[in-house]
Amino acid sequence: MKKQILRNDLLLLLTSLIWGSTFVAQRVGMDYIGPFTYNAVRFLIGPLSLLPLIALRWSSLPAEHKRLMPYVTNGLVAGGVVFTASTLQQIGIVYTTAGNAGFITGFYVVLVPILGYFLGQKIGLLRWLAALLALGGLYFLSVSKDFTMGRGDIIVLGSALFWALHIIVVGRASAKLDALIFSFAQFILCSLLSLMGALIFEEPSLQGIGRAAIPILYGGLLSVGVAYTLQVIAQKHAPPSHAVIILSMEGAFAALAGALVLKEILSGRQILGCLLMLGGMLLSQLGRREA
Repeated sequence: MKKQILRNDLLLLLTSLIWGSTFVAQRVGMDYIGPFTYNAVRFLIGPLSLLPLIALRWSSLPAEHKRLMPYVTNGLVAGGVVFTASTLQQIGIVYTTAGNAGFITGFYVVLVPILGYFLGQKIGLLRWLAALLALGGLYFLSVSKDFTMGRGDIIVLGSALFWALHIIVVGRASAKLDALIFSFAQFILCSLLSLMGALIFEEPSLQGIGRAAIPILYGGLLSVGVAYTLQVIAQKHAPPSHAVIILSMEGAFAALAGALVLKEILSGRQILGCLLMLGGMLLSQLGRREA
């Protein structure tokens, strides 16, 4: 039993590492192509990598999980939210650092229970304290001494709101759908919407996509395909509250990857902000016990 717990924790930690380091790939990709083009290709590669797993699982799925219309309807909603969240994140990362983007995106961990409160769910004292702690961290991380916030951080904060909304949407749909097929549906729609955005607002070219091939493959194959699969495997035997605590390390890995690969440097004020945000994320998950 202990070996299984340790294996699941290591898989979740690897997932967090991949997701955190993906912010570097997203940042580098913007040197060659626009955000819509990047997401169009990334979210096409990701779900295509899930097809072999779906094919292997198909025969063993119960009949109610093989009906296609629920995947279409729920995929449209979730895919639209993913498209909005990923577009804001990808645009925002052009104007901020990978580390900032990682920690601010992780703010969704605190936003999920707050959104749930407005939807009629109870929220305990610990989660309110977690929200205040994370908000204080966001201030030190992103707000300058003259009380201004960078454009990139504001845009990424908007994406965190939609990632939080996505968690709620997925939570309501996942109970009646197969996770891998649902993931395939929402990511394919996100890719199609991103392609439409690229054709309208950008001038995508095969040459630019070729130059950004490594960041795209990392963001699509590893982040969407491999990391999502690892998460599904690990969370079969890990409590959600325990899993999200490990996955909240995504922001720390983003900052570390940004420092190592992109030579990004955090000031003492920003480091304090990161620590406060991480503390808020962890406290938010401990607050689950109050529910």
